[in-house]
Amino acid sequence: MNLRVCDSRSLCEPLVEPGLGLRRPYPHFRTPYTPHSQRLAPAKVSSPPLGLSRLLFPFSPSNEASSKWLDAHYDPMANIHTFSACLALADLHGDGEYKLVVGDLGPGGQHPCLKVLKGPTVLTETPLPALPAAAATFLMEQHEPRTPALALASGPCVYVYKNLRPYFKFSLPQLPPNPLELDLWNQAKEDRIDPLTLKEMLEGIREKAEVPLSVQSLRFLQLELSEMEAFVSQHKSKSIKRQTVITTMTTLKKNLADEDAVSCLVLGTENKELLVLDPEAFTILTKMSLPSVPVFLEVSGQFDVEFRLAAACRDGNIYILRRDSRRPKYCIELSAQPVGLVRVHKVLVVGSTQESLHGFTHKGKKLWTVQMPAAILTMNLLEQRSRGLQAVMAGLANGEVRIYHDKALLNVIRTPDAVTSLCFGRYGREDNTLIMTTRGAGLIIKILKRTAVFVEAGGEAGPPAAQAMKLSVPRKTRLYVDQTLREREAGTAMHRTFQTDLYLLRLRAARAYVQALESSLNPVSVTTREPLKLHAVVQGLGPTFKLTLHLQNTSAARPILGLLVCFLYNEVLYALPRAFFKVPLLVPGLSYPLETFVESLNDKGISDIIKVLVLREGQSAPLLSAHINMPVSEGLAAT
Repeated sequence: MNLRVCDSRSLCEPLVEPGLGLRRPYPHFRTPYTPHSQRLAPAKVSSPPLGLSRLLFPFSPSNEASSKWLDAHYDPMANIHTFSACLALADLHGDGEYKLVVGDLGPGGQHPCLKVLKGPTVLTETPLPALPAAAATFLMEQHEPRTPALALASGPCVYVYKNLRPYFKFSLPQLPPNPLELDLWNQAKEDRIDPLTLKEMLEGIREKAEVPLSVQSLRFLQLELSEMEAFVSQHKSKSIKRQTVITTMTTLKKNLADEDAVSCLVLGTENKELLVLDPEAFTILTKMSLPSVPVFLEVSGQFDVEFRLAAACRDGNIYILRRDSRRPKYCIELSAQPVGLVRVHKVLVVGSTQESLHGFTHKGKKLWTVQMPAAILTMNLLEQRSRGLQAVMAGLANGEVRIYHDKALLNVIRTPDAVTSLCFGRYGREDNTLIMTTRGAGLIIKILKRTAVFVEAGGEAGPPAAQAMKLSVPRKTRLYVDQTLREREAGTAMHRTFQTDLYLLRLRAARAYVQALESSLNPVSVTTREPLKLHAVVQGLGPTFKLTLHLQNTSAARPILGLLVCFLYNEVLYALPRAFFKVPLLVPGLSYPLETFVESLNDKGISDIIKVLVLREGQSAPLLSAHINMPVSEGLAAT
């Protein structure tokens, strides 16, 4: 192993790779020469010259001779606390030198800041007013020089930087406050209620109201009794403002799919909305609603042509939206909470808390599932443009970083600490660089060897083996040939006949549906005044059956009283102790089991239908009904 130390005007050349010859230096990690004694000093260990990293760090995470990666840098005390959404690589000055942008949370969530790294060293560090949620780089305009802008989402704002200087600040529009909360603070302003009463009423509003409380009220509810009066006297004159915050952010191409095309910012907010911003004026181009708060976003397409948005939300579902939809078009229901979302070509790869990766189409069809050996901490995309490869990187809690192409394992990287964020791309002047930060705030930089080729190491990939087996297709018969000729000659008439029958089928189905609604033959009520749901269960072998009716009030907050249940049945075949009884008060959200017994009187194995009607006192038309197909009494049949 040869090592050559150069003067300060040259570069430190790396070691000789076995079988590869001498690799070219790392010009993007250029570090001035320092004496060997200073280089080993504790103050200099955090950022050594990358050409000497293996000499200074003999406990390097992997062996380069057998690995596909070169260990460029490892600093266990880099003091970087972040996650994958807050990492971005971009040529911020237009000089071809790509830099790393880090939205740092700070130790313990204190003192958040924006860091820009050049090589292993921190170039700039800017404090932030709130914790960062995401970082992204994008082109705002087509004018020369075409340097990308940096967008950092923090709290309710997006801070845009150009040439690492503040350029624009976009704030989310304020939301209307809760009217009951506003009235309470107005009463407190006029000294008509005391702080203790204000706290009790605000707690009641927080539990029942659909509109959340403002930050001012939430802070007030966290105070002790001795601090309430001073807080009220200080804030009662201030106006109530309800401000949402940004939870996730990504970029969407405006009208071209080129790599250097203008992009829009896509924001996910705490009030369950997605906003698409204009890249020049920073106005809201479109707004979409979601059933839950988005935490991960993936986009494809162009805003002016056609695009798709995939949003993983806190309710454990992934919602797919398209350009012409203001609400989700498809929904993917997961069995556990998502911990990452990556789009690989046309497949959505989702990591879940059940230590597994899942592949879905954009319409929600599950393609595959891969079980992980440990919990997934972070995910990101690995794209090697020179070989046209796209894969998923998953950082695990056991200190491994696994790379998958579909469900085939390509590579495993072992690190000295669990990886919490991943970023792959061009860094400095090297195209394929992997940047990782660890749970202990460390920084690991690896470079993919130019001769490295990813080979599927395991797992089922592609179609199953049975698909390659030839089927014994029978020879064409005379009947098949005649039928084919008939379809060619009368294809138009056959299509018209099919369309006519299809329209008739739809018409009959619509008429039957309308008839069921008018006669209340469905088990779910369609009226908004009495939203009810009925479900019946029959238990037993006979001749005595247990019939259980589950009646539920599906309204949000209004109880229902004064309902009756009536059974219509053939008295020759069945006997019921009570064919008509009252229903107790139905509390919203609860399912009430109503039990009765049915006695089968026929010994010839004949069964019939029992009709269940739910009525309102004083009305002849039923609210809803159910037809129960009674089973054959096996007890009487056996005798």
